[in-house]
Amino acid sequence: MSDGASSINGRWPRLTQTAKRAGCAAKQPPGALFPLLGRLPASRDPNLLIGSATADDAAIYRLDDERALVLTTDFFTPIVDAPYDFGAIAAANALSDVYAMGGRPISALAIVGFPDGALPPEMLVEILRGGAEKAQEAGIDIAGGHSIVSDEPIYGLSVTGLIHPREVWSNAGAQVGDRLVLTKPIGLGIITTAAKQDKDTRQAINLAIALMTTLNRSASEVARAFEVHAATDITGFGLLGHLRNVTRASAVEATIRLSSVPFIEAAREYHAAGIAPGGTRANARFLDEWVDYRGATRDDQLLLCDAQTSGGLLLAVPAAQAEALVAALEAAGTPAAAIVGEITRAGAGRITVID
Repeated sequence: MSDGASSINGRWPRLTQTAKRAGCAAKQPPGALFPLLGRLPASRDPNLLIGSATADDAAIYRLDDERALVLTTDFFTPIVDAPYDFGAIAAANALSDVYAMGGRPISALAIVGFPDGALPPEMLVEILRGGAEKAQEAGIDIAGGHSIVSDEPIYGLSVTGLIHPREVWSNAGAQVGDRLVLTKPIGLGIITTAAKQDKDTRQAINLAIALMTTLNRSASEVARAFEVHAATDITGFGLLGHLRNVTRASAVEATIRLSSVPFIEAAREYHAAGIAPGGTRANARFLDEWVDYRGATRDDQLLLCDAQTSGGLLLAVPAAQAEALVAALEAAGTPAAAIVGEITRAGAGRITVID
């Protein structure tokens, strides 16, 4: 991680002040996006094993009986001020889509937008360096990419991975009785928003950067030793939004136990003070039709909907394996390892939140 102070001590402009929306909170709101996707032509290629229909984290394209490609693209505007950290976070976030499908990344291309003359070119070099070094940490190189002139800085990756066609983790595989295991705490969107608004009185942005630059590689590798029925990573739609994609695609219902969800404590404090990204509020509005909150305050509800950037994995595993998975994740040093809920019954995708 770089010295984030380099962006705020007068050397360079603050990156977060160049963008109206930050990180994965800049995603199209689910209430607007999903109806549009439903109007697109259905895939007719039998080798496209997973496309957009299940709202999965990546596409899966079968090459033969032993190999399939994992294909994903992810990019966004600055989530933090230090250019190096922005590049590293964006790269970790894009790589996470491959890990969330159970795959192994093999190559990536960079996607870049940068203002012409409005920011020092050295800032772009640092963004690219952060992304390149994070990709190397994942064991791959960035092979090239494409850049444009844009009003706001944009950075991300198009990542290609490999997986066996019969070992894919999808949103659509959750089974009744599965336990839901989470590998990073919730609250990143609120903390980064507080930092952007100069309201991060607890300097929680340092923890947030550490979490967002942590690859989900270790969590994915650990989980591959278990029977994972479904998986997703928690990004712009929040914990409940991404769980809703799992429950809907799997035709099941789920319960989340609020007291079991790991939250970043500063996020609770900041949200109580009225700080939250617009994406978090948009998620909450959309999810009101899908979630039954029993005993959760409105603050708790919004925290569960917080728009994460480079969040953790959410894994649906058989109840008999859940505790062993948690122990293995803890031994591997993942930022969190918590059983936060379960798949309760067949259904249309609804979620219940209990104390």
